[in-house]
Amino acid sequence: MEPAEPTRRLSGLDEGVAEIRRRAREIARKPLVVGITGAVGSGKSTLASRLVHSHGACLVPTDAYLPDYDQVPELERDLPHHADLDLLARNIDNLRSAGRTLIPVWSFHSHRREGTREVTLQGTIIVIEGIHALDDRVHEHLDLRVLVEAPQEIRWARWERIESSGERGWGVERARDHFDRVAEPTYAARAERIRQLADIIVLNT
Repeated sequence: MEPAEPTRRLSGLDEGVAEIRRRAREIARKPLVVGITGAVGSGKSTLASRLVHSHGACLVPTDAYLPDYDQVPELERDLPHHADLDLLARNIDNLRSAGRTLIPVWSFHSHRREGTREVTLQGTIIVIEGIHALDDRVHEHLDLRVLVEAPQEIRWARWERIESSGERGWGVERARDHFDRVAEPTYAARAERIRQLADIIVLNT
């Protein structure tokens, strides 16, 4: 179902959560599938987590569908055509119809798939979160499309904190190289298309 309202531009994640909840009440289809995307460090994962914890939603990250990094050229690792988004679309349909599905497990330490895990429908909202959440192979399966934006320097500072903590295993220097040479140019090439598809744009500074 296509939301009838024009794109809303909001300031802050709290406003984003409130607007998504409002739209969810007005869109009749249940379960409701919400896609949340944005560039690296924009806050899309934080917004998705707030929905999961406050609304009982289930979460499917598009990172799970990334390719094994050693199988693709470095500069192409974030390109959507290397991600298994056809499988993501099938998984969304399975969650809608059967309430459960098996999704890949992708490791940020080995940078490859490491098995599968079951996701079950929780509540009435399915959240699809990640850089490919509004890709052409996915967006037609969504009921609500959300873009989270933040300035580049803020986004890098957030990612730097994550890498400094050791959470993802790359370290700051390698992460900065990926940010500058892969993540940023790849997202920038698709940013205008993503803005056109978004029903809600959240500025997260």
